[in-house]
Amino acid sequence: MLLTELFSISGLFTVLILTALEVVMGFDNLLYISIDARRAAPERQAFVRRAGTVISLAMSVLLLFVLLEVISALEHPLITIDFVWLHSAISGHALIVLFGGWMLIRTAIREIHHMLSVRDLEHEGAARPGQAPVSSLLTSIALMCVVFSFDTVVAAIAFTSNMLIMLVAVVLAGVISILAADRVAAFLQKNRLYEVLGLFVLLLVGVMLVAEGGHIAAVTIFGYVVHPIEKSTFYFVLASLVVVDVLQGKFQRKLDIENGKSG
Repeated sequence: MLLTELFSISGLFTVLILTALEVVMGFDNLLYISIDARRAAPERQAFVRRAGTVISLAMSVLLLFVLLEVISALEHPLITIDFVWLHSAISGHALIVLFGGWMLIRTAIREIHHMLSVRDLEHEGAARPGQAPVSSLLTSIALMCVVFSFDTVVAAIAFTSNMLIMLVAVVLAGVISILAADRVAAFLQKNRLYEVLGLFVLLLVGVMLVAEGGHIAAVTIFGYVVHPIEKSTFYFVLASLVVVDVLQGKFQRKLDIENGKSG
């Protein structure tokens, strides 16, 4: 029955749409892996990227099976907070999303600070101080993969009830991410100005996850309810950032040409 539905026209169309959805939703995960992998020694960065994307795929498949069994339990409140100015009912789902948001914000701020550090200019071309060991990087990537995979798997469960279709779409999206990992890293390396854009995208995703986690936990602060950031708002801000960054790059090249002619 499941196999017959998978190979039907509607089933194949569902796989195609769900795979595209999983790839789009998983891009922030791929971006995180590409940026975090640069903390490793140069000769180990490609390994960290590939291993990280494989871990991401494995976590997605594992969570698919796990969430189908325990997703209802994750929605039950684990901690209830009822202070004068703060009210909340925190569930396992909310904790996962809040933790992921905090991790992304922490990573983005750390990398932005590193990028703007004057000390790095004094050691240009040298190895980055305090390079993280591969095991530590893969551990942090695995933790973040739980958060990112959670959202993509929940989307898959909401999209279709066919377990086989979910599995095929998740695996296809994971394979695409594995194939794209080195290309994303090469693009960032070749276009260094886009690193800032990538970091602010991670920061925005982190803020969005924190707001989403607060909404899931029904957080009320001083009588104000925490609302999630609409996906349409996020995509509009993201598109605006990309357009501004592209125009800024073109304008900078124009200024460089003008300065070269005047010099």
